[in-house]
Amino acid sequence: MGWLNKKRVAVLVVAVLVATTAVVSSGSADRTLVVADADSGEQLLEVAVDDGDEVVLSYTHSVEKTPVRDVYVVNGSELRMDRTVFRSYGAGLPADEPTEQTDDDFIVRPNRSYEKLTIAPGSIAGHELIVGNDQYDLVALSEGSVVVYLTDRSVDDALPLNTSVVPKYDI
Repeated sequence: MGWLNKKRVAVLVVAVLVATTAVVSSGSADRTLVVADADSGEQLLEVAVDDGDEVVLSYTHSVEKTPVRDVYVVNGSELRMDRTVFRSYGAGLPADEPTEQTDDDFIVRPNRSYEKLTIAPGSIAGHELIVGNDQYDLVALSEGSVVVYLTDRSVDDALPLNTSVVPKYDI
């Protein structure tokens, strides 16, 4: 390999390292929240998330017809259940745990962690997943039960597909 080709390779390597460092340090998400079909494992939705991000499962209680919000926090490879917020007590809602009461809601803070959540989205409940400012209709997304879990994002997943970041050389 000639001196000029070695120089081109060195420039290319440096450019890739700079681009990788810029993407990794730019605050890109380090995890992916995945919603998959519970039976087939087919991935239906992928959302980039970071530690500390809130993931909300929002639905209408089937008997009480009032809103319920299960709030989870991304914690490493787990979803930590931070709180459940609901308007009135009904079947399936926590009744034997310490409860805070606001003017409008009851709040229970169970502080449990899950590697996977299994959800059976229903049209009556209207299950939605809320991540940041984005809402995802789980009923429309699925044809049955789903599992929600986190995966690590690799540097390859975080790198932009824009080839203009790396100079092109004939080597």
